[in-house]
Amino acid sequence: MLSSCARSSFLVYCRAVRIPLPVLTIPVAVLVILFAALWVGLRIAPAPFPKVPLAAGSVETMPLPSGLPAPVERYYRTIYGERLPVIRSMVISGRAEIRPFGSLTLQARFRFTHIVGRSYRHYIEAMLFGVIPIMKVNESYIDGSSRFETPAGLEEGEPKSEQAANLGMWAELSTAPAALLSDPRVRWEPLDGESALLVVPGDGGGTERFVVRFDPGTGLMTLMEVMRYQKKDSAEKTLWVTNAVAWGKLGGYPFNTVGSAWWYGAKEPWAIFRAEDTVLNADLSSYINGRGP
Repeated sequence: MLSSCARSSFLVYCRAVRIPLPVLTIPVAVLVILFAALWVGLRIAPAPFPKVPLAAGSVETMPLPSGLPAPVERYYRTIYGERLPVIRSMVISGRAEIRPFGSLTLQARFRFTHIVGRSYRHYIEAMLFGVIPIMKVNESYIDGSSRFETPAGLEEGEPKSEQAANLGMWAELSTAPAALLSDPRVRWEPLDGESALLVVPGDGGGTERFVVRFDPGTGLMTLMEVMRYQKKDSAEKTLWVTNAVAWGKLGGYPFNTVGSAWWYGAKEPWAIFRAEDTVLNADLSSYINGRGP
């Protein structure tokens, strides 16, 4: 806003050079309208994607494994009881708020496809006014090979990106907690009364470790923490944290339906995902290699 003195000086200048005030106010008004429209357009959520064109498979159950660390056993018993579903694949659809460019928030819809512990494919559309695609992301990590396609270009086969993609895959599987017990390569190790270590296969061999924290009141998982490369040319790993914000049921089973992801030092999460639909144990042998939703 201009001060009264500044406004008076501006008006005197306009009269001196004989610039009609309407000539100045019309462009300003247009800019204000455009910014207001953009502000509104960035806050309208898109419609969900159409239903996945796949048939869900049968879901068997298995007994809760013995020997889990105390907070982990409590967590699984709280969610599932004595038996839990065996999840071999899942397709999760929903909507999100993403911040790929600093603090600018974009409304988006997403579809995440997983062959549990082996491969995943992400498709994200950021939308303006809920109907105009302004950014599309096709990302995949299939049999240890990553591919990241955005409007900025294509990135694939980068070792640090593949380390990050592998960790992203395991963190994402925690939205359906039983998926982390469906893979015999995964194990839990004790840490303390409210935390445990989740040990998963690393990209290209070895293992990676997440610190997983649980709410002492509800017993539910709250945070997963791991050191992850942020970019393909990052000199060092950065602490990456996912937060289980809310829980519900999808496909008849418990799910972490709202989650966020943070990089250490950020003032806000770079993404908040709201899962709204899932298809479990479908045959993904062809679908996992596709593009788009």
